[in-house]
Amino acid sequence: QVHLVESGGGLVQPGGSLRLSCAASAYRSSFDVMAWFRQTPGNEREWVASVSRGGRATVDNSVKDRFTAAHGDRKNSVYLQMNRLKPEDTAMYYCAANSRFFTKEIDSESSYDFWGQGTQVTVST
Repeated sequence: QVHLVESGGGLVQPGGSLRLSCAASAYRSSFDVMAWFRQTPGNEREWVASVSRGGRATVDNSVKDRFTAAHGDRKNSVYLQMNRLKPEDTAMYYCAANSRFFTKEIDSESSYDFWGQGTQVTVST
């Protein structure tokens, strides 16, 4: 079974930076899309960014001036570079991947069939 594992979360002060990484635990063909979602207690997961098979990255407008997503050096891996972090960025961040041939809606969690366990990001003074 394919597993996604996130890392890089932690506690950081406002204005700081964190780099989240995600990698698949098993060999397989390339995912159509890999993505980042985040979730706070009591709320649904919200899409943050995605990277297509060809390396094209799309970032939500609310954070695109501060966040960058891209494929990692290893096959089926992605990272999320988060700069100038704000307290509002505090959340559990999840990595997701779609193993199917086509992703209809990159910002919908229903489009992804693999999920990581999440890594906590806390932005606080």
